[in-house]
Amino acid sequence: MKKMISVLLTLALLLTVTSAVLAEEKTVIRYSKSQGPYTELFEDGIIPILEKQGYTLEVVEASDLLVADKMLEAGDVDVNVEQHTAYIETYFNANNDGHLVGISPIPTVPAGLYSAKHASLDEIAEGMTIAVTNDASNTARCLLILQKIGWITFDPDVDVTTVTVDDIVENPYNLEIIQVLNTTIPTSLADYDFGLITGSIVWNARDIVDPSSALAQEDILPHLVLQVTVKEQDKDAEWAKAIVDAYHSDEFKAYLEENNTGMWWIPEELR
Repeated sequence: MKKMISVLLTLALLLTVTSAVLAEEKTVIRYSKSQGPYTELFEDGIIPILEKQGYTLEVVEASDLLVADKMLEAGDVDVNVEQHTAYIETYFNANNDGHLVGISPIPTVPAGLYSAKHASLDEIAEGMTIAVTNDASNTARCLLILQKIGWITFDPDVDVTTVTVDDIVENPYNLEIIQVLNTTIPTSLADYDFGLITGSIVWNARDIVDPSSALAQEDILPHLVLQVTVKEQDKDAEWAKAIVDAYHSDEFKAYLEENNTGMWWIPEELR
């Protein structure tokens, strides 16, 4: 019995070591793709760099970010580039017993305030309606824009990363803040006086809402910067490091200088 246990432990150890070696040596990287600017930036600016290093990239389509994260958690893909730390930690991992981690910041499209009815912030008036996402990880970032422009004020002791409408202590215009599904705001913008739309959503709806028409934009906080996202067990794999290095490379900086028309906010460490 002792010999059998010893043999089984040895086999388990060999399998673990072999898996680790294969993970380090893998040259095929599978990435999920939901509709949005971040994967397109990855495809146009990062994949050519990785291919020069001998990697092959395979795309797996996902209907939305939640599906993409579930595929990543299940091991059906290796990486995605469509979410910030707040979404990873407070939404996906917390609600799905997930083990995803961000390993590098990437360029981010800021959330903004838009309107189909008003051309200026000066047109704000008593009782106007404001559409805000009901996605908890993005609600705070949108509400902070309203505080930034002086339309509401939060309790100074509240954690700005998790503020909600219940934390508003001053609302001088008696604004009606309506929380709705993020993806519906662009198509229903005319139903409200103003709408707060996150970057990837407005980019996807750019045939409806011009991203450059934002009346105000957020100051991007660290937990809202988009991230290269992998499973925690893969964060030190050579292929994962190669992706991080590509985002920090001079070649990618040159790509951004040539192709950034003002939509992308670039983290300091990538400049």
